[in-house]
Amino acid sequence: MSNLNSERILVTSALPYINGVKHMGNLAGSMLPADVYSRAMRLLGHDVLYICATDEHGTPAELAAAEAGLSVSEYCEKMHIAQKEAGANFKLSYDYFGRSSSAATHKLTQDFALALEANGFIEERTSQQVFSVADGRYLPDRYVEGICPNCGFEAARGDQCDNCGKLLDPVDLINPYSAVSGSHDVEIRDTNHLYLKQSDMSGKLRDWVESHRADWPALTTSIAMKWLDEGLRDRAITRDLEWGVPVVNAEGDVRDGFEGKVFYVWFDAPIAYIGATQDWAAETEGDWEKFWRTDKGADATRYVQFMGKDNVAFHTLSFPTTIMGSGQPWKLVDELKAFNWVTWYGGKFSTSQKRGVFMDQAIDIAPSDYWRWHLMANAPESSDAAFTWEDFQASVNSDLANVLGNFVNRITSYCVKKFDGVVPEGGEITDAEKWIQAELAERLPRMVSFYEAREFRKAMAETRAVWAAGNEYLTQAAPWTHYKTNVDQAAMGVRVGLNLVALFGVLAQPIIPDAAEKILSAMNIPEQFRTWNFREASFDDGPLNALPINHPISAPPVLFTKIEAEDIEAWTERFGGAE
Repeated sequence: MSNLNSERILVTSALPYINGVKHMGNLAGSMLPADVYSRAMRLLGHDVLYICATDEHGTPAELAAAEAGLSVSEYCEKMHIAQKEAGANFKLSYDYFGRSSSAATHKLTQDFALALEANGFIEERTSQQVFSVADGRYLPDRYVEGICPNCGFEAARGDQCDNCGKLLDPVDLINPYSAVSGSHDVEIRDTNHLYLKQSDMSGKLRDWVESHRADWPALTTSIAMKWLDEGLRDRAITRDLEWGVPVVNAEGDVRDGFEGKVFYVWFDAPIAYIGATQDWAAETEGDWEKFWRTDKGADATRYVQFMGKDNVAFHTLSFPTTIMGSGQPWKLVDELKAFNWVTWYGGKFSTSQKRGVFMDQAIDIAPSDYWRWHLMANAPESSDAAFTWEDFQASVNSDLANVLGNFVNRITSYCVKKFDGVVPEGGEITDAEKWIQAELAERLPRMVSFYEAREFRKAMAETRAVWAAGNEYLTQAAPWTHYKTNVDQAAMGVRVGLNLVALFGVLAQPIIPDAAEKILSAMNIPEQFRTWNFREASFDDGPLNALPINHPISAPPVLFTKIEAEDIEAWTERFGGAE
């Protein structure tokens, strides 16, 4: 297709935290939709750069490393490799998958902090912090646990209560104790930290969020506005930890009084989007500045972020405070797609509690296409979406096996059997061909518009409707019936059916890339023709006559094996199910 309307698009998904391979809720809430969107936009001819990285700093990394008996650097190296492999198994098409611990991100974080302080948006303050006498150290947020003062949950963390979701300060916890040793021998002591003065940016942030109401989901703007309406608080951006980005002065030396302190993970993690892009450029000789510096052409870049709802406040308020407060020409996000949660039978997935199915486990029990289709067809856009084995089985068996797989296998097999595996010639256009042309003319542009608007459930529903229309066409055209009395008319049904197979293979590429590859290879479609050229095609002869007469095809192996009741029983026994 023509690239006259091609855009440059930067895509980032929330960085997966380093403390273990991610569960399927993490995949569905950021990385997978970012991948599907990136693939769709590439097929439409856009210049897409999809950047992600492991988020490696903070308390959980230290705790996980200690539990594994490794140094933090060794643990992070090991888990970065594991997460990169998990992404590859699910066909996540990152252009670069970096690390927040890279030298580029360290330098950027320190430079941002110095610029912010110079502009009056960072100040050093004395604050109270929990000190564990038993451990002989100040305890960062997640090293402190206790009773939530808001809801009474007995295992609240020092930064946030997992039960009610309220952000907390460790000193607010009732009956606090050390998560390291379990000791209740703790004291509240004074210590110095750097604070990001978000409150000074409140008015500018409010105006900026308001300017995006039309193109951001209501979930995104409602979360940002709730925080603003409640009064934006200044937040400490340093912690008492050894692992992380050191706090330095303008000369590059450790800041006085900040020995043994590093920047808070939520300050440096979003900066890693930029750092990872710099690392991508260093490895590929690419131009990172055209994506991030508005004085270097980034105004022409559309920046799209994907994340779960728990990350929205940091990306709509904290990170923009960093960008705006620096006074430098950095690119701000244009479109922020937030998701609710995929839940495990209505309860929360949990990395720390190992509750639910994780990416390395999921790929062992079902192909990545099955997961990709189910999670996107049931994307948690308007509300939380509960995962169940029964729903997973239903969507795979019905949508993939019965609708798409059945269509592809029966028409290709019939062509091989009756027409020697080549696209046949002959036949007259009937009401069946006119009907499918009208269906495609209406549905395909609508499906593309849903992708462009990042409305994934609607895009999947429209895709399924197109696949179903293919089956309906075969019912109307009935080539197997015509073959008995009119081979030419049977040839028309087969030819149109094969063109639909090729089209469906193209449409499948963003969602189920493995099946798409099998379909397009069986249809003998060269790589350069695997694009959405139907957008500019005439629907009188466009996608229904894309394959030349006598073009050779083959019947692919069965694309989707149905999930049986005994599979559900085995998975429920292994991973759990309805309580």
